[in-house]
Amino acid sequence: MKILLLGVVGVMALGAATPANAADLPAKVYTRAPAMVAVVYDWTGLYVGLNGGGGSARECWDLVQTAAAGVLVPPVTEGCHNATGGTVGGQIGYRWQSANWVFGIEGQGNWADFKGSNLNLQAGLNVPAGLSDQTKIDGFGLLTGQVGYAWNNVLWYVKGGAAAVANKYTTFMVPGVVVDSVSETRWGGAIGTGLEVGFAPNWSVGVEYDHLFMGTRNFSAATPAGVFTTADRVKQDVDLGTVRVNYRWGGPVIAKY
Repeated sequence: MKILLLGVVGVMALGAATPANAADLPAKVYTRAPAMVAVVYDWTGLYVGLNGGGGSARECWDLVQTAAAGVLVPPVTEGCHNATGGTVGGQIGYRWQSANWVFGIEGQGNWADFKGSNLNLQAGLNVPAGLSDQTKIDGFGLLTGQVGYAWNNVLWYVKGGAAAVANKYTTFMVPGVVVDSVSETRWGGAIGTGLEVGFAPNWSVGVEYDHLFMGTRNFSAATPAGVFTTADRVKQDVDLGTVRVNYRWGGPVIAKY
C-alpha cells in the first residue's frame, strides 16, 4: 500500500513539474519569408535569326517602245499579274531597351521564288499574238530601323527603311520558250510591323508583315541573242509575311524585387 501511494505521489509531482520546465524553454524564432522576385525580360543585345514565309508582288506592265513601231505616246497597258511564292532567309540586328521602349536596327536578306504572268493585252496589236509577260523575284533585302514597346517578354514593333528586290522579266509565246528578257535590281522603301515573344532567356519567336514600295521603272528587253525588242514600264509593290526565330546575346533577364 505504501509503495502504491508513493508511486501516485511521484506521478503527480512529475505532472506538476512539466509545465514549469516548458516555460523555461526559449521562445520559437520565426524567420521572415524571402521577398518575391519578379523576372523582367530585357530585349537589349545583338541577335541573329532565320525567317521563312511567303509573299506576293503586284506587277503592272505598260508598253513604252517596240523595235518595229518606235516610242509609243502615251504608253499602252499590257496588263497586271501577281507574282507569288515562298521565301526563306536570315536577319541580324541590334536592339536596346529603355524602360518599356525598344529601339533597333536590322539587316535582312532572303532568297525568294515569286512568279506570275498574264497574257499581254497588246498581243496581236503592238506585239506578237499569244505573247505573255512574266515576272520572277529571286530575292530581296531590307535595311530598317525599329521602334517597339515591350510588355515583359512580348514585343510589338514597327519598322521602316530601304528595300532591294532582284527581278527578272520575261516574255514568251509558250511556257519555256523565251522571246525576250531582262534582269534588274530595284531599290525602294519598306514599312512593316511584327510581334515577337521571348520563350527562353535568349530565344524569341515572332511573326512579321512587310510592304515594299518599289515604284515604277523602265527597262529594255532583248532576245537571247541580244537584239532589242521592247521597252516596258513596270510598277511593283510587294507584300511579305514571315515567321521568325532569333537568338540574342545580351542580358536576357533582370531580377526585380
